[in-house]
Amino acid sequence: MNKLPLSTLYKQSDFISGHRARDAIKRRDSAAPSGAELCAKGPRALGIASSLALLLLLSRPPIVLAQQDSQPNHPSRRERRKGANPDDQKHEISVDGTKRSYLLYVPHSISKGQPVPLLLVFHGGGGHDYNMPRFTGFDTIAESHGFLVAYPESVNRSWNDTRNLSPADDVGFIRALISELERSYPVDSSRIYATGISNGGFFSQRLACDLADRITAVTSVAATMPETLVPVCHPSRPVSVMFMHGTEDPLVHIGGGNILRNRGRNISLEAAVRFWLDYTQVEKKPDSSDLPHHDPNGTSVHRDIYSGGKQGTEVVVYTIRGGGHTWPGGEQYLPVFLVGKVNHDLHASEAIWEFFSRHTRP
Repeated sequence: MNKLPLSTLYKQSDFISGHRARDAIKRRDSAAPSGAELCAKGPRALGIASSLALLLLLSRPPIVLAQQDSQPNHPSRRERRKGANPDDQKHEISVDGTKRSYLLYVPHSISKGQPVPLLLVFHGGGGHDYNMPRFTGFDTIAESHGFLVAYPESVNRSWNDTRNLSPADDVGFIRALISELERSYPVDSSRIYATGISNGGFFSQRLACDLADRITAVTSVAATMPETLVPVCHPSRPVSVMFMHGTEDPLVHIGGGNILRNRGRNISLEAAVRFWLDYTQVEKKPDSSDLPHHDPNGTSVHRDIYSGGKQGTEVVVYTIRGGGHTWPGGEQYLPVFLVGKVNHDLHASEAIWEFFSRHTRP
């Protein structure tokens, strides 16, 4: 039997690939009585109906740049099998005439009117929004700590992280999405964060560069920075940054280079860290430590914390020795020979939220 190339297997996995999400279910208009029924009830009924129609027309909200559906749906059975949770909400907004979608988890634990943080979680290349809730476990963490979680969907299963993987204006989409959620929920605008894996991690880096006026901190898992992003990255304000990267990642090499065969190039983890150390002006000597080691698969975790940066920023680096293109503490979503090993000494999602919770935009 002929073996499929690595790039094909990468795109065919449930997490990295999946199937296309269903189109958002169209909202139905409320049923109204026919004209014949109104006529049968006499002039008074017609007068009341006309007044109600005028009132409804005047009370309609104006059309805005980003318009959200009024009644959210919930993930389909198939989407739940692929990683969504029943309590996740499916939303769709129109941004400059283009329909974009996302999942949203609203914790039952938040108090009405109480400002809450917002976490944006980006799927990997070839993936979908519905892959991420169960894969990361962020819904459970959000319920415990009281923050909103949005899982945006890309246009063609790739985020525009400057590697020419997508023509979409994804930065504009995220800006509009943040504004829409601020209108609908008591989002604390000083505590908006972004994270993702692989292509989603690279895109989180772009948001740190291009949307620093809205994003407080980012974390990239199994991603550094695209070579094409570095020369155009000029954040408008300091941003705290965290990386989690495996030394044996076979897809996004920790030392930099080609990403698969035709998905651009990344700079090394060392170079990406140095970029943010210089920008944030943190202390160059880190607080370094090894995490307690319990995982029997031969992987281990080293952590470097660079603190004291501009406006309280910091740069944190988790180096997963022996780790692959995986989410620490998560599932082995593909065989080890394809993506490498998962480390379980580190619970990535808990560590990501702990990092984010320390940072508030001035």
